[in-house]
Amino acid sequence: MVSTPSAALPAGSRLLRLGGTVTHARCEGSGPVCVLSGGLGCAWFDWDAVAGALLPRRTVVRFDRPGYGLSAPGAEAPTLAAEAERLRQLLDALGLAGPCVLVGHSLAGFHVEAFARLHPARTAAVVLVDGSTEPSARARPLPALRAVAARTAAGAARGLAVPYLLGPPGRRLVVRLATVRGRDPAPPGLVRRCYRTGRALRAALLENTCYLDQAEQLRLLRARLPLTAPVVVLAAADGGRSRRAGRRLAGQARLAAELGGVLRLVEPAGHLLMLDQPRAVVDAVLEF
Repeated sequence: MVSTPSAALPAGSRLLRLGGTVTHARCEGSGPVCVLSGGLGCAWFDWDAVAGALLPRRTVVRFDRPGYGLSAPGAEAPTLAAEAERLRQLLDALGLAGPCVLVGHSLAGFHVEAFARLHPARTAAVVLVDGSTEPSARARPLPALRAVAARTAAGAARGLAVPYLLGPPGRRLVVRLATVRGRDPAPPGLVRRCYRTGRALRAALLENTCYLDQAEQLRLLRARLPLTAPVVVLAAADGGRSRRAGRRLAGQARLAAELGGVLRLVEPAGHLLMLDQPRAVVDAVLEF
Protein backbone atom coordinates (compact mmCIF):
# COMPACT_ATOMS: atom_id res chain seq x y z
CA MET A 1 0.00 0.00 0.00
CA VAL A 2 1.16 3.52 -0.79
CA SER A 3 1.51 5.69 2.28
CA THR A 4 -0.45 8.95 2.31
CA PRO A 5 -1.56 11.44 4.98
CA SER A 6 -4.90 10.28 6.40
CA ALA A 7 -6.35 13.76 5.94
CA ALA A 8 -5.88 13.45 2.18
CA LEU A 9 -8.30 10.53 1.83
CA PRO A 10 -11.88 9.90 2.91
CA ALA A 11 -12.26 7.50 5.82
CA GLY A 12 -11.94 3.88 4.67
CA SER A 13 -10.02 4.72 1.51
CA ARG A 14 -6.51 3.64 0.65
CA LEU A 15 -4.02 4.12 -2.15
CA LEU A 16 -2.52 1.10 -3.91
CA ARG A 17 0.11 1.00 -6.63
CA LEU A 18 -1.38 -1.07 -9.43
CA GLY A 19 0.55 -1.43 -12.65
CA GLY A 20 2.69 1.54 -11.71
CA THR A 21 -0.31 3.83 -11.12
CA VAL A 22 -1.37 5.10 -7.70
CA THR A 23 -4.95 3.84 -7.45
CA HIS A 24 -7.64 4.83 -4.98
CA ALA A 25 -9.64 1.90 -3.56
CA ARG A 26 -12.09 1.07 -0.80
CA CYS A 27 -12.62 -2.37 0.72
CA GLU A 28 -15.37 -2.64 3.30
CA GLY A 29 -17.58 -5.23 4.97
CA SER A 30 -17.18 -8.98 5.31
CA GLY A 31 -18.32 -12.15 3.61
CA PRO A 32 -18.28 -13.05 -0.09
CA VAL A 33 -16.51 -10.48 -2.26
CA CYS A 34 -18.05 -8.26 -4.92
CA VAL A 35 -16.20 -5.68 -7.02
CA LEU A 36 -18.03 -2.59 -8.31
CA SER A 37 -16.53 -0.90 -11.38
CA GLY A 38 -18.05 2.22 -12.93
CA GLY A 39 -18.29 3.34 -16.53
CA LEU A 40 -16.56 6.16 -18.35
CA GLY A 41 -16.30 9.21 -16.13
CA CYS A 42 -17.59 7.53 -12.95
CA ALA A 43 -16.02 7.65 -9.49
CA TRP A 44 -16.17 5.31 -6.52
CA PHE A 45 -18.93 7.31 -4.82
CA ASP A 46 -21.36 6.55 -7.65
CA TRP A 47 -21.76 3.16 -5.96
CA ASP A 48 -22.51 4.54 -2.48
CA ALA A 49 -26.15 3.40 -2.38
CA VAL A 50 -25.31 -0.06 -3.75
CA ALA A 51 -22.35 -0.53 -1.41
CA GLY A 52 -24.31 0.62 1.62
CA ALA A 53 -27.00 -1.99 1.02
CA LEU A 54 -24.48 -4.77 0.36
CA LEU A 55 -22.14 -4.17 3.29
CA PRO A 56 -24.06 -6.14 5.93
CA ARG A 57 -23.57 -9.31 3.87
CA ARG A 58 -20.69 -8.74 1.48
CA THR A 59 -17.11 -7.55 1.23
CA VAL A 60 -17.46 -4.63 -1.18
CA VAL A 61 -14.52 -3.42 -3.26
CA ARG A 62 -14.66 -0.12 -5.14
CA PHE A 63 -11.87 1.66 -6.96
CA ASP A 64 -11.12 4.46 -9.42
CA ARG A 65 -9.48 3.72 -12.74
CA PRO A 66 -6.51 5.98 -13.62
CA GLY A 67 -7.47 9.64 -13.62
CA TYR A 68 -10.89 9.18 -12.08
CA GLY A 69 -11.88 9.89 -8.50
CA LEU A 70 -8.74 10.05 -6.38
CA SER A 71 -6.51 7.91 -8.62
CA ALA A 72 -3.46 9.32 -10.37
CA PRO A 73 -3.45 9.58 -14.19
CA GLY A 74 -2.26 6.53 -16.06
CA ALA A 75 0.95 6.56 -18.08
CA GLU A 76 -0.47 4.44 -20.90
CA ALA A 77 -3.64 4.49 -22.97
CA PRO A 78 -6.15 1.91 -21.67
CA THR A 79 -6.42 -1.56 -23.18
CA LEU A 80 -8.72 -4.43 -22.33
CA ALA A 81 -5.85 -6.63 -21.14
CA ALA A 82 -4.51 -3.86 -18.90
CA GLU A 83 -7.92 -3.25 -17.32
CA ALA A 84 -8.46 -6.97 -16.62
CA GLU A 85 -4.97 -7.10 -15.13
CA ARG A 86 -5.79 -4.04 -12.99
CA LEU A 87 -8.71 -5.96 -11.48
CA ARG A 88 -6.46 -8.93 -10.73
CA GLN A 89 -3.82 -6.74 -9.12
CA LEU A 90 -6.50 -4.95 -7.11
CA LEU A 91 -7.80 -8.20 -5.63
CA ASP A 92 -4.26 -9.45 -4.98
CA ALA A 93 -3.26 -6.22 -3.24
CA LEU A 94 -6.30 -6.51 -0.98
CA GLY A 95 -5.58 -10.17 -0.22
CA LEU A 96 -8.84 -11.38 -1.78
CA ALA A 97 -8.04 -14.64 -3.56
CA GLY A 98 -11.43 -16.36 -3.60
CA PRO A 99 -14.15 -16.15 -6.27
CA CYS A 100 -15.94 -12.81 -6.42
CA VAL A 101 -18.95 -11.28 -8.10
CA LEU A 102 -17.82 -8.68 -10.62
CA VAL A 103 -20.18 -5.78 -11.35
CA GLY A 104 -19.38 -3.64 -14.38
CA HIS A 105 -21.31 -0.57 -15.49
CA SER A 106 -21.22 0.55 -19.14
CA LEU A 107 -17.62 0.41 -20.43
CA ALA A 108 -16.50 -1.47 -17.29
CA GLY A 109 -18.68 -4.33 -18.50
CA PHE A 110 -15.92 -5.03 -21.04
CA HIS A 111 -13.36 -5.17 -18.23
CA VAL A 112 -15.22 -7.49 -15.87
CA GLU A 113 -16.16 -9.86 -18.69
CA ALA A 114 -12.53 -10.01 -19.79
CA PHE A 115 -11.44 -10.76 -16.20
CA ALA A 116 -14.04 -13.52 -15.95
CA ARG A 117 -12.77 -15.15 -19.14
CA LEU A 118 -9.12 -14.84 -18.14
CA HIS A 119 -9.61 -15.86 -14.49
CA PRO A 120 -12.61 -18.21 -14.29
CA ALA A 121 -11.52 -19.71 -10.96
CA ARG A 122 -11.65 -16.26 -9.35
CA THR A 123 -15.09 -15.36 -10.76
CA ALA A 124 -18.33 -16.34 -9.04
CA ALA A 125 -20.61 -14.33 -11.34
CA VAL A 126 -20.76 -11.29 -13.61
CA VAL A 127 -23.38 -8.55 -13.34
CA LEU A 128 -23.46 -6.12 -16.26
CA VAL A 129 -25.18 -2.82 -15.43
CA ASP A 130 -26.43 -1.40 -18.73
CA GLY A 131 -23.18 -2.72 -20.19
CA SER A 132 -21.61 -1.39 -23.37
CA THR A 133 -22.47 -3.26 -26.58
CA GLU A 134 -20.63 -2.95 -29.87
CA PRO A 135 -21.82 -5.45 -32.51
CA SER A 136 -19.59 -3.80 -35.13
CA ALA A 137 -16.47 -3.54 -32.96
CA ARG A 138 -13.29 -2.72 -34.79
CA ALA A 139 -9.80 -1.53 -33.99
CA ARG A 140 -9.19 2.03 -35.17
CA PRO A 141 -5.90 3.05 -36.78
CA LEU A 142 -3.08 5.03 -35.16
CA PRO A 143 -3.84 4.29 -31.49
CA ALA A 144 -0.66 5.99 -30.22
CA LEU A 145 -1.43 9.17 -32.18
CA ARG A 146 -5.01 9.19 -30.93
CA ALA A 147 -3.80 8.88 -27.34
CA VAL A 148 -1.40 11.81 -27.84
CA ALA A 149 -4.26 13.87 -29.31
CA ALA A 150 -6.48 13.06 -26.31
CA ARG A 151 -3.77 14.05 -23.84
CA THR A 152 -3.04 17.24 -25.79
CA ALA A 153 -6.71 18.23 -25.85
CA ALA A 154 -7.00 17.59 -22.11
CA GLY A 155 -3.86 19.62 -21.44
CA ALA A 156 -5.15 22.53 -23.51
CA ALA A 157 -8.48 22.44 -21.69
CA ARG A 158 -6.70 22.43 -18.34
CA GLY A 159 -4.56 25.38 -19.42
CA LEU A 160 -7.76 27.31 -20.10
CA ALA A 161 -9.20 26.27 -16.69
CA VAL A 162 -12.04 24.42 -18.42
CA PRO A 163 -12.14 21.50 -15.92
CA TYR A 164 -11.96 23.88 -12.96
CA LEU A 165 -14.84 25.98 -14.26
CA LEU A 166 -16.98 23.36 -15.99
CA GLY A 167 -15.96 20.01 -14.49
CA PRO A 168 -18.48 19.88 -11.62
CA PRO A 169 -21.35 21.45 -13.64
CA GLY A 170 -20.53 19.05 -16.47
CA ARG A 171 -20.71 16.13 -14.08
CA ARG A 172 -24.09 17.31 -12.77
CA LEU A 173 -25.40 17.72 -16.33
CA VAL A 174 -24.35 14.20 -17.29
CA VAL A 175 -26.06 12.77 -14.21
CA ARG A 176 -29.20 14.75 -14.96
CA LEU A 177 -29.33 13.41 -18.52
CA ALA A 178 -28.39 9.82 -17.62
CA THR A 179 -30.87 9.29 -14.78
CA VAL A 180 -34.63 9.50 -14.41
CA ARG A 181 -34.24 11.16 -11.01
CA GLY A 182 -32.26 13.98 -12.58
CA ARG A 183 -30.35 14.73 -9.39
CA ASP A 184 -26.73 14.01 -8.51
CA PRO A 185 -26.57 12.40 -5.04
CA ALA A 186 -22.77 12.75 -4.80
CA PRO A 187 -21.43 15.12 -2.12
CA PRO A 188 -20.62 18.47 -3.79
CA GLY A 189 -17.24 18.63 -2.08
CA LEU A 190 -16.17 15.29 -3.54
CA VAL A 191 -17.44 16.26 -6.98
CA ARG A 192 -15.37 19.45 -6.89
CA ARG A 193 -12.30 17.58 -5.66
CA CYS A 194 -12.52 14.90 -8.36
CA TYR A 195 -13.73 16.85 -11.41
CA ARG A 196 -11.96 20.20 -11.14
CA THR A 197 -8.39 19.00 -11.62
CA GLY A 198 -8.50 17.89 -15.26
CA ARG A 199 -7.58 14.27 -14.43
CA ALA A 200 -11.11 13.03 -15.08
CA LEU A 201 -11.37 14.87 -18.41
CA ARG A 202 -8.04 13.41 -19.55
CA ALA A 203 -9.09 9.92 -18.49
CA ALA A 204 -12.47 10.21 -20.21
CA LEU A 205 -10.90 11.40 -23.47
CA LEU A 206 -8.39 8.54 -23.39
CA GLU A 207 -11.03 5.91 -22.64
CA ASN A 208 -13.31 7.31 -25.31
CA THR A 209 -10.63 7.25 -27.99
CA CYS A 210 -9.77 3.63 -27.07
CA TYR A 211 -13.38 2.48 -26.70
CA LEU A 212 -13.78 0.70 -30.05
CA ASP A 213 -10.30 -0.79 -29.69
CA GLN A 214 -11.34 -2.39 -26.39
CA ALA A 215 -14.57 -3.64 -27.95
CA GLU A 216 -12.54 -5.34 -30.69
CA GLN A 217 -10.13 -6.78 -28.13
CA LEU A 218 -13.10 -8.26 -26.26
CA ARG A 219 -14.52 -9.73 -29.48
CA LEU A 220 -11.23 -11.55 -30.06
CA LEU A 221 -11.11 -12.73 -26.43
CA ARG A 222 -14.65 -14.09 -26.70
CA ALA A 223 -13.58 -16.19 -29.66
CA ARG A 224 -10.63 -17.58 -27.73
CA LEU A 225 -11.82 -18.13 -24.15
CA PRO A 226 -15.22 -19.32 -22.86
CA LEU A 227 -17.22 -17.53 -20.20
CA THR A 228 -18.12 -20.09 -17.55
CA ALA A 229 -19.52 -17.80 -14.84
CA PRO A 230 -23.24 -17.01 -14.66
CA VAL A 231 -24.19 -13.61 -16.06
CA VAL A 232 -26.98 -11.16 -15.25
CA VAL A 233 -27.58 -8.22 -17.60
CA LEU A 234 -29.45 -5.30 -16.04
CA ALA A 235 -30.91 -3.18 -18.82
CA ALA A 236 -32.03 0.34 -18.01
CA ALA A 237 -35.48 1.25 -19.33
CA ASP A 238 -36.51 4.86 -18.83
CA GLY A 239 -39.99 4.37 -20.29
CA GLY A 240 -39.11 6.12 -23.55
CA ARG A 241 -40.47 4.77 -26.81
CA SER A 242 -37.95 6.39 -29.11
CA ARG A 243 -36.08 4.43 -31.75
CA ARG A 244 -32.86 5.06 -29.83
CA ALA A 245 -34.31 3.59 -26.62
CA GLY A 246 -35.48 0.55 -28.56
CA ARG A 247 -32.01 0.04 -30.04
CA ARG A 248 -30.40 0.25 -26.61
CA LEU A 249 -32.73 -2.37 -25.13
CA ALA A 250 -32.26 -4.62 -28.16
CA GLY A 251 -28.50 -4.33 -27.68
CA GLN A 252 -28.82 -5.41 -24.04
CA ALA A 253 -30.94 -8.39 -25.10
CA ARG A 254 -28.32 -9.41 -27.67
CA LEU A 255 -25.60 -9.09 -25.03
CA ALA A 256 -27.45 -11.36 -22.61
CA ALA A 257 -28.09 -13.91 -25.36
CA GLU A 258 -24.48 -13.90 -26.55
CA LEU A 259 -23.17 -14.45 -23.03
CA GLY A 260 -25.82 -17.01 -22.10
CA GLY A 261 -27.00 -14.70 -19.36
CA VAL A 262 -30.27 -13.59 -17.81
CA LEU A 263 -31.73 -10.29 -19.01
CA ARG A 264 -33.61 -8.08 -16.56
CA LEU A 265 -35.27 -4.81 -17.47
CA VAL A 266 -34.91 -2.24 -14.71
CA GLU A 267 -37.54 0.47 -14.94
CA PRO A 268 -37.61 3.36 -14.53
CA ALA A 269 -33.88 3.88 -14.86
CA GLY A 270 -31.43 5.80 -16.99
CA HIS A 271 -27.98 4.67 -18.06
CA LEU A 272 -26.61 5.46 -14.58
CA LEU A 273 -28.82 2.65 -13.33
CA MET A 274 -27.00 2.29 -10.00
CA LEU A 275 -28.11 5.80 -9.08
CA ASP A 276 -31.75 5.32 -10.11
CA GLN A 277 -32.30 1.74 -8.97
CA PRO A 278 -29.50 0.60 -6.63
CA ARG A 279 -31.70 -2.17 -5.23
CA ALA A 280 -31.74 -3.93 -8.62
CA VAL A 281 -27.93 -4.16 -8.53
CA VAL A 282 -27.96 -5.31 -4.91
CA ASP A 283 -30.50 -8.06 -5.61
CA ALA A 284 -28.47 -9.32 -8.58
CA VAL A 285 -25.29 -9.51 -6.49
CA LEU A 286 -27.00 -11.26 -3.58
CA GLU A 287 -28.14 -14.10 -5.83
CA PHE A 288 -24.61 -15.49 -5.86
